[in-house]
Amino acid sequence: MASRPVHFFWILDCSYSMGINGKIGALNFAIKEALPEMRSVAHDNPSASLLLRALTFSTTARWLQPTSTAVEDFHWDDVHPDGTTNLGEALKLVARELEMPPMPERALKPVLALVSDGQPTDDWRSGLKAIDATPWGRRAVRVAIGIGEDADRAMLKDFLANPELEPLDANSPKQLAAAIRWASTVAVKAASVPVAAGSDPKTLSGYTPYAPPTVTSDDDDDDVW
Repeated sequence: MASRPVHFFWILDCSYSMGINGKIGALNFAIKEALPEMRSVAHDNPSASLLLRALTFSTTARWLQPTSTAVEDFHWDDVHPDGTTNLGEALKLVARELEMPPMPERALKPVLALVSDGQPTDDWRSGLKAIDATPWGRRAVRVAIGIGEDADRAMLKDFLANPELEPLDANSPKQLAAAIRWASTVAVKAASVPVAAGSDPKTLSGYTPYAPPTVTSDDDDDDVW
């Protein structure tokens, strides 16, 4: 049987504040370190074809890859901080990719992984509404990671669109690496479960109960953000 695609979208805050205290460097390192584990998950699930794509947002939002790339061929180029936090623009770009087309009808649930360290500076709610207006947006497995104490947890929780879920906290490089690794593996496994016909979209988060990584600041000798 032919494999069905799982589209994984990184939605990454690259605003100026991400350049403070090494946050952007830790993010680049964490994603690079997670790629081998993502390839392993994909290898263990031949019925699903894992495709990756990353979007950064600061004063503007842009895709880092022109199209989604098979995890086996995906290469991470470091991102750099600059500007404000236009999350709404980023979410609208993601929403366009969740339409059918370009998304195929026979895909598996996409994964939307949002990482941010601050407050959006544009109308992010209109971007979230655009995602929720698409069939695949409503079905997506969503993960939200808040970096540091200034992260807008209320916004991240709204992004998750499930009252039972909470954003992951990343207050140090080790916590960020654990959260990225969790999002890269557990969420992909959840997305690889086919959507049953007639299922309630509200039950399609795919990974209940929530089981985030358990790395506390006491376990980490690095600076806490």
